[in-house]
Amino acid sequence: MLPTSGPPVNDLPHASPPLAISPEATGPAAAGARRRADRQLGDRVRSLSLAHLPEQRNLLVIVVAWMIGLAIVGVGAWYLYGRFASPAPADEAPPPSAAASAPARSASVAPPSSASSSTSSGSGSAQSALPPAKGEIVLEAKGYIVPAHQILVSPKVSGMIVTLDVEEGRRVNKGDVLAVLESIDYQADFERTKATTRLARERLRELENGNRPEEINQSQAELREAEAQLVQLEAEFKRTEELRKRNANTQQEFELTQSKALAQKQRVERLQFGLKLMQLGPREERIGVAKAELAQAEADVKKAEWRLGNCTIRAPISGTILKKNAEEGNIVNPIAFNGSFSLCEMADLSDLEVDLDIQERDIAQVQVGQICRVRAEAYPRRIYQGHVDRLMPIADRAKGAIPVRVKIAIPADEEGVYLKPEMGAIVTFLNERISPAPAEPLKSPQPAPAADAP
Repeated sequence: MLPTSGPPVNDLPHASPPLAISPEATGPAAAGARRRADRQLGDRVRSLSLAHLPEQRNLLVIVVAWMIGLAIVGVGAWYLYGRFASPAPADEAPPPSAAASAPARSASVAPPSSASSSTSSGSGSAQSALPPAKGEIVLEAKGYIVPAHQILVSPKVSGMIVTLDVEEGRRVNKGDVLAVLESIDYQADFERTKATTRLARERLRELENGNRPEEINQSQAELREAEAQLVQLEAEFKRTEELRKRNANTQQEFELTQSKALAQKQRVERLQFGLKLMQLGPREERIGVAKAELAQAEADVKKAEWRLGNCTIRAPISGTILKKNAEEGNIVNPIAFNGSFSLCEMADLSDLEVDLDIQERDIAQVQVGQICRVRAEAYPRRIYQGHVDRLMPIADRAKGAIPVRVKIAIPADEEGVYLKPEMGAIVTFLNERISPAPAEPLKSPQPAPAADAP
């Protein structure tokens, strides 16, 4: 029975009929009779009230809602039990989008043979999980495609760009001209250093050839002339000395002829030493200095020529232009921290890799040389073959993962068409490794030939 706020309508007590009171009756008895009649009438009216019916209806709604909720919970529990507790079929593979929709970078995929362990009918003990068979999936992870070698093309010298032949996506070959810088200053330096080199070379040749025979003959003639003058001056000095003894001349005349004779004698000695030096030739030290000056000048020529040649910027490798960093008319400076310091970025799109972060708990399933299947998220139906190229030597503490690089085998006609740097890719690791190439036998190094004795 549902509780009610009043007695049921059908179970109302039989009230006595209202008293019949004459309207002409007066007195205390008549007033009391009227009050009793009014009270009986009020009780009958309250018994006919429907205020208790909404409370009964609210209670019924609550009970129905609880029953519906319990039914929904039971159906959900039955569905989850059938979805996760029941063993998966042996030939059912996990959906390829499971790893892509997972929040983590890598998620291990259990092989079908280890999804459910078989139990023995006799003893009921579970058997140990079997290792995955060759070629089965052991792991799937998401990464990003990166070039194996990405090059920032920068000029080696600073200057203004007068010609620029760089566009994003353009395929260039090694040695193609990408830009030309203004070269007036570098050309002038090159010509100046060449002139300095010629000057140093001629100076060295002069020292190595020594004095000309004509110059030696000239020195000998000057020496003979000085010797002849010395004979005359010495004779004059002797005459003056005799006259002085007889007081026939002055002291001044004597001293003058004496100084002339002594000076001429010293001049003859100087010319004799000069002739000997000319016959011996220049000193070895002067020749060495001249050789060093020539080497310095030649080094300056090479440096100036290197600067002039680097005004023409060429592609260092064959590849594709990824990004353009300068325009014609810009002044580029390779050592500047701000402004234009590079022309472009380029890479060989036939040599791509997938950069992955494999969690430490899954790294045991990844080995160098392991065969993989790679598919880009943009083209999930195009599957490329690959293999694990290397595991980085240091882990990422913040992510709890180890960086891994997977090399992708790209057909020549699809270079740069579908797979592009920084695209997301799903890598499926298989329980198979590439066949190692036969190792060549090591050869003992041959001794170098002895240098010929001078």
